[in-house]
Amino acid sequence: GLVNQVVSQLIQAIRSTDSSFNSIKRLGAGSYYEHVKISEPNEFDIMLVMPVSRLQLDECDDTGAYYYLTFKRNPKEKHLSKFLDEDGKLSAFKMLQALQEIIKQEVKNIEDVKVTVKRKKAGSPAITLQIKNPPAEISVDIILTLEVQQSWPPSTQDGLKIEQWLGRKVRGDFRNKSLYLVAKQNKNKKVLRGNTWRLSFSHIEKAMLNNHGSSKTCCESDGPKCCRKGCLKLLKYLLEQLKMTHTKKLEKFCSYHVKTAFFHSCVMWPNDADWHSGDLDHCFQKYLRYFMDCLQQSHLPHFFIPQYNLLSLENKASSNFLLELINKEWNNGFPIFQE
Repeated sequence: GLVNQVVSQLIQAIRSTDSSFNSIKRLGAGSYYEHVKISEPNEFDIMLVMPVSRLQLDECDDTGAYYYLTFKRNPKEKHLSKFLDEDGKLSAFKMLQALQEIIKQEVKNIEDVKVTVKRKKAGSPAITLQIKNPPAEISVDIILTLEVQQSWPPSTQDGLKIEQWLGRKVRGDFRNKSLYLVAKQNKNKKVLRGNTWRLSFSHIEKAMLNNHGSSKTCCESDGPKCCRKGCLKLLKYLLEQLKMTHTKKLEKFCSYHVKTAFFHSCVMWPNDADWHSGDLDHCFQKYLRYFMDCLQQSHLPHFFIPQYNLLSLENKASSNFLLELINKEWNNGFPIFQE
């Protein structure tokens, strides 16, 4: 509907205004496209994808997730040279700035809806559009993404442990897909220079959520039903509700923590029989207990980059706080779901 209309118009403008962006295309990502959106969809993530030829990736910290990008000798991407910083690194900041300028100009030409561009937060890879759609307001995060046809970096070698769940062949197919990088700073590192990029696997995450069974027929119209997505939705909802009440204290947590724990759970309990649709309560509690163990130990490895811990010890206090809140809910029979 409305969002598509606005985004399509913006993409047209971006392509025609700056030749560096003439091959940009969109990729739907995030919970709305994975059909695990909980409340009214008033927040969208739209990845604007730019195909680039071979890049050199240099890890910029010990997470294995964040990289500096430089072009190999004689790149085809001559038109991107204006986005390089003084060390020849591709600057996410410069690219985002250029993109934001074009978008700012173009939203003035959108007739029938009021669209404004929100300044992006430091360290955020997104340009945010506010679309007034009385009485509601829709916010769209536009995420600048590079698509590279090359093999995944070494930090991913032992990740994506889905052999027992989805099979070895599926894992191989996934790892043959393009590599995506989003303009993103590592918030835990104090260097905000605007020239780092983070690996993104949202295309694979979407594929796993949409084909989540160990058997091919799981959740097909005439196949057996499971409660995997039901469990994910419940925990996403739980965290969303708790964040509404304790925004500041839980700001370190986002749905990606829940989603990561979900994929690990799918690997721990790989069979469709482990997620029988009639056992939602039991399965949810099993998954939640695992998530609580992660909080307890301050250890939740990134699903694709096992060395990258998404719950570092420096956030131990907020992990404990979330743990307390969940325990309270559990002991009271989850009043949060009754509301």
